[in-house]
This record gives sequence, structure tokens and C-alpha cells, in this order.
Amino acid sequence: MKKIVVLVSLACAFKLSAQTNNERVITTAVPFLTIAADARSGGMADMGVATSADAFSHQWNPAKFAFAERKMAIGLGYTPYLSSFINDIGLLNGNFSYKINDQSAFGVGLRYFTLGEIELRQTPDGNVTPVKPNEFALEGSYALKLSPTFSMSVGGRFINSNLKLPQSTGDSQAASSFAVDVAGYYRSPEKAYGNFDGRWRAGFNFSNLGGKIQYDEGGQQNFLPANLKAGFGFDFILDQDNVLGITSEFNKLLVPTPQDFNGDGIVDSQDNDEYQQISFFNGIFKSFGDAPDGFSEELKEFTWALGAEYTYQDAFMVRTGYFNESEQKGSRKYFTLGAGFKFKSAQIDLSYLFSTAQVRNPLENTLRFSLTFVLGDEFYND
Repeated sequence: MKKIVVLVSLACAFKLSAQTNNERVITTAVPFLTIAADARSGGMADMGVATSADAFSHQWNPAKFAFAERKMAIGLGYTPYLSSFINDIGLLNGNFSYKINDQSAFGVGLRYFTLGEIELRQTPDGNVTPVKPNEFALEGSYALKLSPTFSMSVGGRFINSNLKLPQSTGDSQAASSFAVDVAGYYRSPEKAYGNFDGRWRAGFNFSNLGGKIQYDEGGQQNFLPANLKAGFGFDFILDQDNVLGITSEFNKLLVPTPQDFNGDGIVDSQDNDEYQQISFFNGIFKSFGDAPDGFSEELKEFTWALGAEYTYQDAFMVRTGYFNESEQKGSRKYFTLGAGFKFKSAQIDLSYLFSTAQVRNPLENTLRFSLTFVLGDEFYND
């Protein structure tokens, strides 16, 4: 019988912090897609849908690429995962964006999640077969300004999840799927507000919209982490050297809520079979009104975050943020701190997470870092 590694499921799932007896926590396949893959967003409580454009906009809002201030950007990032328990699980991220002209841009990216090396034995003293489970997403997007202040983008993402352990027969097969993103971004012109200038920002992103992923032929089909992000922010431009950006973000998985379909008081295999019959397209619409406890529970399926970024002379950045999720839906609650240092065309960013929930966060006590290079001509978006 084919199997999927339980360890892999636990290590990947960002819902690790959820209460294990809560049947209404929404889980999906390939949850590595929801892990913040760059340290800048990590320093602001894992947000990026309405922040300013950078090389890592692919994950958060690719429409921001149209507002990039330089022709090319290259971003490289590494996020250790479960570092308190093991040292070879992590998320690697690489991005490239290119501004075609003042109105349009495109980007490509790769996210690779490795679970290190696992040694397989048929018997305690038998021969060792090393395997390296992994997942990756290869993505591309195109962004276009529809006006001087608003842009939209469409993107595609190929997802491959190779989490299966080969059996003695050597039978092993990776699962794959394809998803699309649709995003928008607004950035107002700079305007005088008394003793300071200011600029408004807003954005949204429907991401990972695609068919279910299936590891075994005829087996369970798992939803992708289809997601809606929306946020807004404001830049306090105090003078030419000092800028303070405040951003707020809201997030909801566009995935149905597990529930007791047959009314026997528990969520069992029969309920799961009915849950599996929901298509990804119908699931998107059901996700806004299927919570068993009604509207009050639907609100609990939204997460929110608040973050700030202070920039001095476009060379030194300090960041912080707070993320909140309902205790019934995963109980992720944490503060983050971050910093960035820019020298000429290169920038390095660092971030750190402090969990405030009673259960541990997989990224707790983890230092994330990313490196960015910006090249080419400058563009003026105001």
C-alpha cells in the first residue's frame, strides 16, 4: 500500500500550532506556499500585499512589479523551518523581476521546500536507503499599470510535491498541480499633509487558485491553499531621510470548512468523503458561508496583521509587526522584528519571530534572511 510520510505532513503544515482536537481547523496540501519566503515581509508579521514593491513581490502581490523603481531586481532568501528540532528543513526562494517600460513588468520565481534527508530501513539493522522529500513551486507573472496609480497582474504557478516514500518495489510518484493568481495594487501620488508628506497604498491578491492535488491514484484529493489577501497602508514621509510606513493586512483561505455533514456529532470518514466531493471552484464560494456556527465563525477564519517599517536615508530599515489568528482556527499569534541594510545596489534583510500563543510556532526562535540586488535604470512612478 502506498503511503505519505506523516513526518512530512507535520513538518510542512503551518497549522502545526492548531489544537489537535479541533476539527474545524482548515488544512490544505502544499502549505509551504503560505510560509513567508523573505525576511522583509517576515519582519512585518508575514505581510506584503500592500507594502511597496520589492524583488519578492511574487508571493504577496505581483501587481507591485509595475511600480518597481529600478529596471531589474534579483531576490534570494532562506527560511529555516522547525529549526528548534532539526537543522536540514528549510525554504529557499529565488526571484527575478524585469520592468519592460514604465507601464509593465514581468517576474519569475522559484520556491523550494526541502525536508532534508530521511533514512529508510526495512529492518532495524537492514540496509539504509536515503531519500530527500521536497516540494517546489515555479511561478511567473505579468503586471500592467491601468492608470498612473493602479496596476493589475495575472500569474501562473506550477506546483510539485514529492513527499512519497518509495516502497521495496521502488514505486514512488510525485504529485503536481497548476494554479493562477489575480492581483491588484494601488499607490497614490505623494501629497502634503501639514508637516509631512504622505502616500496611500492598497492591494489584493487571489492566489493559488487551481485544481486539487492527489498523491495516489484513486486516493484523497487535497485542496491547494487558495487564498485571499487584502491590505492597505500609509507612508509618513517626514523628510527626505525619514519615512515611516504603516500597513494592515487581512487574509482568508478560500477553502471549505471541515464539518459534520451527516449530523452524527463527529467529523468522521463519511464526512471526509463528502468533503472530498467539493470541487476547488465550488469550494472558493462555499468558503465564505459554510462555517457551522454561522457568521461569527466565518469571521474567525480571517487572520489579521499589523506592521511597520521605518527607513532612514534609504539605507537602514527597522521593522516590526503582529499577527493574529483565532484560537479555534490555528491559534497562530506572534510578534516579529526585522532589520534591513542597503549599500549601493545590494540589500540584506533579517527577521525574527516571537510566538505569543500557548502552542509553539514552527518558525519560533528562527532567524530568516534574504538578499536583494537592484540593477538598471531608475523609474519615477509619481
